[in-house]
Amino acid sequence: MSRIGKKSVAIPDGVTAVMEDGLVKVKGPKGELSTPMVDDLTYELGDGGLLVKPANKSKTARAFWGMQRTLVQNLVDGVTAGFTKVLEINGVGYRAAAQGKNLNLQLGYSHDVNFAIPDGIEIKTPDQTTIEITGMDKQQVGQVAAEIRRWRKPEPYKGKGIKYRGEYIFRKEGKKK
Repeated sequence: MSRIGKKSVAIPDGVTAVMEDGLVKVKGPKGELSTPMVDDLTYELGDGGLLVKPANKSKTARAFWGMQRTLVQNLVDGVTAGFTKVLEINGVGYRAAAQGKNLNLQLGYSHDVNFAIPDGIEIKTPDQTTIEITGMDKQQVGQVAAEIRRWRKPEPYKGKGIKYRGEYIFRKEGKKK
């Protein structure tokens, strides 16, 4: 049995959850998010919050149980607090600057990289080597962070590139003389 799936998703004050048209819709102070419901699961809205249970004893019901509960939890967290990922840039001459709906990156190429910021995402650059990505949808925040990081992944010798805050970069030893 799923340990995570057994727990109910707490719905805080100011947040409403509705199940209609095969979607779980959550509305809160930051906006509205939804996720599709899985056929092999049942969703119960009660006083303790939203409870996700398997409808039958099939393998797919057990496989989706914990994941679907976590997706609903992410919806609630997104409309209340939101999600943030922080990227750090290491390297001489590497810098970032948010300009309106674009993120300008100087990453050692012969040209600057202009990354268009998608709707629902907010990008801040507190300094030239830090990028803060904020949004309601956890999946979208992670995807945008991965797309920015893809322009210059950290290399193992000097650690130059774009990395997540707290990420460990495995270092290699250079040539021996």
